[in-house]
Amino acid sequence: MEGKLFIFSAPSGSGKTTIVRSLLDKNLALEFSISATSRPKRDNETDGNDYHFLSVEDFKKKIENDEFVEWEEVYENRFYGTLKSELKRIWDQGKHVIFDVDVVGGLNIREKYPKKALSVFVMPPNVEELEKRLILRSTDSAEDIDTRIKKANEELAYADQFDIIIINDKLEDAIEESKAVINKFINQ
Repeated sequence: MEGKLFIFSAPSGSGKTTIVRSLLDKNLALEFSISATSRPKRDNETDGNDYHFLSVEDFKKKIENDEFVEWEEVYENRFYGTLKSELKRIWDQGKHVIFDVDVVGGLNIREKYPKKALSVFVMPPNVEELEKRLILRSTDSAEDIDTRIKKANEELAYADQFDIIIINDKLEDAIEESKAVINKFINQ
């Protein structure tokens, strides 16, 4: 039997990855869906653990072969997507899939699995706090941060299309609220 899908989306720096990682430690029978990307690997990342890192050419080949549930070119030649093989891998273990994906990708997954998916939008308290978090993260250049803030403003407009909006003002509260909505959806 196939499990359910939990989609966490948010602008970069909103805390969705931290929330998802915490939920994976809470014995909820969740398994992380590892996205594929064509962006360069950061020093602290591992292929097959953080992402499936693909060249632009390999990513495009998988698109042609219909190997993705969803994919998007987020920035020029920066592709992100969910491989169909990831869902099968997780459901074969008898677990539910949890996603940490961009906003458009999240909505695309929910559209393909409307009865099995719960979409959660993690909202930053405000854009100024978001920018501060991105700067403190120290993984992006000033130019990349500006690009991410611009993109965040666009993504915030999608929030009301998600099933649930969780405001990440205080991380522990956002984690507990996320856990509660997951448990409720699993038990429906």
